[in-house]
Amino acid sequence: MAKIRQDLLERVREVENVFIPMEDGCLIAARLFLPVDAEEHPAPAILEYIPYRKRDFMRERDEPIHRYFAAHGYASVRVDVRGSGDSGGVLRDEYSEEELADGVEIIRWISEQSWCDGNVGMMGISWGGFNALQVAALRPPALKAVISLCASDDRYSDDAHYMGGCLLNENLQWGAILMTYNALPPDPAIVGEKWRSMWLERLDEATAFPAEWMLHPWRDAYWQRGSVSEDLKAIDIPVYAVGGWADGYSSAVPRLLAGLPGPKKGLVGPWAHNFPHNGVPGPSIGFLQEAIRWWDHWLRGEKTGIMDEPVYRVWLQESVRPAPSYEERPGRWVAERSWPSSRIVSRRWFLDRGQLRDQAPQSELAVSIASPQATGVVSGEWCAFGAEGEMPLDQRPDDGRSVTWDSEPLEDRFEILGAPVVELDLSADAPAALVAVRLNDVAPDGASTRVTYGLLNLTHRDSHEEPAPLIPGTRYRIRVQLNDIAHAFPAGHRFRVAVSSAYWPIAWPSPTPVRLTLTEGTSSLSLPIRPPDPDDDRLTPFAEPEVAPGSEHKPMRPLPMKRVVERDLTTNELRYTLSGDGGEFGGHAMADLEDIELRLGYQLTKRHRVIPNDPLSASSELVQSVDMIRPDWEIKIESTVKLSSAADHLDFTAELRASEGGKEVRLRSWSLKIPRQLF
Repeated sequence: MAKIRQDLLERVREVENVFIPMEDGCLIAARLFLPVDAEEHPAPAILEYIPYRKRDFMRERDEPIHRYFAAHGYASVRVDVRGSGDSGGVLRDEYSEEELADGVEIIRWISEQSWCDGNVGMMGISWGGFNALQVAALRPPALKAVISLCASDDRYSDDAHYMGGCLLNENLQWGAILMTYNALPPDPAIVGEKWRSMWLERLDEATAFPAEWMLHPWRDAYWQRGSVSEDLKAIDIPVYAVGGWADGYSSAVPRLLAGLPGPKKGLVGPWAHNFPHNGVPGPSIGFLQEAIRWWDHWLRGEKTGIMDEPVYRVWLQESVRPAPSYEERPGRWVAERSWPSSRIVSRRWFLDRGQLRDQAPQSELAVSIASPQATGVVSGEWCAFGAEGEMPLDQRPDDGRSVTWDSEPLEDRFEILGAPVVELDLSADAPAALVAVRLNDVAPDGASTRVTYGLLNLTHRDSHEEPAPLIPGTRYRIRVQLNDIAHAFPAGHRFRVAVSSAYWPIAWPSPTPVRLTLTEGTSSLSLPIRPPDPDDDRLTPFAEPEVAPGSEHKPMRPLPMKRVVERDLTTNELRYTLSGDGGEFGGHAMADLEDIELRLGYQLTKRHRVIPNDPLSASSELVQSVDMIRPDWEIKIESTVKLSSAADHLDFTAELRASEGGKEVRLRSWSLKIPRQLF
């Protein structure tokens, strides 16, 4: 747990809200955290620019970070994206051209303020990590450096929507949450009487985000816009890319290191989708001190030594027993001076008769798999956030629904760092199919821990831009790159490759039951072997985590997170249900924000259903409710979003209900048939 530095508050002056005027007249809301002497001694500025309501829901998260930066001599600016929080306008999509153009204007405005010395850095996690990279590619003159956490350079291939061309269930979940969150009004205490007209405009212009994203199942111009991977050379300022092995975006860090032309650093810990000073699984680190070292170097020109250290530093995880959550992952920090690293050696094993062999066998053998649709039920969440029950469980149930190959028990320990690759010669009996590939660490007693995994929509075998149907019975050579990882396999353990034709509820099922036939002998696994490096023992330790104080949130009404998997033995339907507060209030339905006299409430229920022998039985549903309450003001947003299968389309329905003082003011509904375009 981070140390709270109470002494830092006396160094900070705060402005609850200022409006930044855009060229089109829209007012963008910002909260300022300034050094107390910034007017007399202008400071470099740090911008965080996201749609997650600086005034209320993110208040508790924001203050310990931005007050910390201000106390260390930086003007820290927290901004609501257009159409969110207290900002004017309408938010129509992620990372719109309008949002990025606003970002450039905001940076210019910051650089011209009396409390800023003209130098600006940009930092953000998730959405804020994405748009920091995207704004950097536009090269606003005052922007000098970026810290991007838990974000991606590629909006199609490595985001919450698609993975290897497979539709992720996360697309529905994240889109439903954004749709609900974005229906909340601005605060009358900030924007005044116009709050209601601003709110009604948001409701009337609301977007069914999951459907919008499903209408682009291929990597078309829609996804290329905003994907900085299209031209990484456009980013010519220093970038510090940070991620976690339990996060959904860790593979973007090594890609950025390999492709960015300018100064860069990469850091990946054991963490889920959160800041490293709150990192779960632990160990957490003094990330804010690390950020100050970065800012001091690039915004102040001070010699902090941060650029003398290795470019890529990661937590190399030791083998663990499978568990639904971990407080800490045992391991150690290791580093590479360059990335890609010439020290990493690829070693290949061939898939042969259930075994992983060093040498290619003399003969080929065909093996087939038609996985039940429930394969993947122990997969955990696509992206963990640090809550209980998110991690992959013992993989033996999914291993039993897959075809697997095991190594011999290891005589000696070895370590990997990078992206494992599995190459398969296979055919399918249907024109559309997916393949899921897992790399597991198998203990002597048989317990199977997932190390990493990858997915591929087989119609995307040659291209995400121009997929092509499979010809049933035709043999293809396909390549599945698994997510990057750093892991140590102990002596006495085995490593396992598991291949399945389904991975629910992570990925949406193919439209028909599929049988894959794989050719052993020519199919293989390649692992990135990292040899020991004595310099690892000489790495500078990270400081212990510390933060500035934040506002008190008084939790109310316990609402613990529950995750339940059950099977109806009459219908054979498998149901996965998650319910709780979504992690908003630490297992409570509501919280009081006493300093702004506001009570907030949030509840979420997520349900996935499938019958193992029927891919068209798959369905997902999210039900949410949000409350904002003052004695003279009461807002409630309720939403239900559903997705179900048909042979040639997906049925998407959504309902969004907004109430004021118990009276419904808007009811929006959507019903769309999403064409199945080779998925």
